[in-house]
Amino acid sequence: MIRVMVVDDQHLVRQGICSLLQLSPKVEVLAEASNGQEALQWLDSHEVDVLLLDLRMPICDGLATLQALRAKQNPTPVLILTTFDDDELVLASIEAGARGYLLKDVTLESLISAIETVHGGEQLHQPVALKERARLATMAGATAGDGAPAEALSQREREILRLLSGGYSNKEIARALNLAEGTVKNHVSAILAKLGVRDRTRAVLKAVELQLI
Repeated sequence: MIRVMVVDDQHLVRQGICSLLQLSPKVEVLAEASNGQEALQWLDSHEVDVLLLDLRMPICDGLATLQALRAKQNPTPVLILTTFDDDELVLASIEAGARGYLLKDVTLESLISAIETVHGGEQLHQPVALKERARLATMAGATAGDGAPAEALSQREREILRLLSGGYSNKEIARALNLAEGTVKNHVSAILAKLGVRDRTRAVLKAVELQLI
């Protein structure tokens, strides 16, 4: 059973999400919070398998919560659950380390599936805005190879790309995969070259567009 924490400032919405999740035998709602500060305090002494996080909250919003989690080296998978289908917010969430971004108008079945996806180490970004952002970034990628099909990535490069999309640094990736930091740096350079992009953010965007992650 996947243990989750639900963080949302709207009491009725939060209670609704928790009630729905409790209908599934696959998920256990272990805790809930009304803002990021409460969530961070609770996570200082407890663990969950997936954190369901709203973006717009008082005191400490979703992005600030994500950044604080990663600064504490807390690897808890985060699934953003929001009403905002906004490309800038999607991109900012990815850069901050979110593993998934989902709109609140989803069905219970889709929400459970998303929780299972991020818990399993995969990425999930629902909004159409992200695909459009990726398309525009690719068009403006400023490299001669942009727009051409990406050269096949190795299994190791795909693993590193997934960690890049989670906001991990080269040092953190090296530690996670038991590699030398220089080796990771070389792999990242190869990934950028194969995707025809010039930085890590564009690499993640193009990987989403090409459904590599």
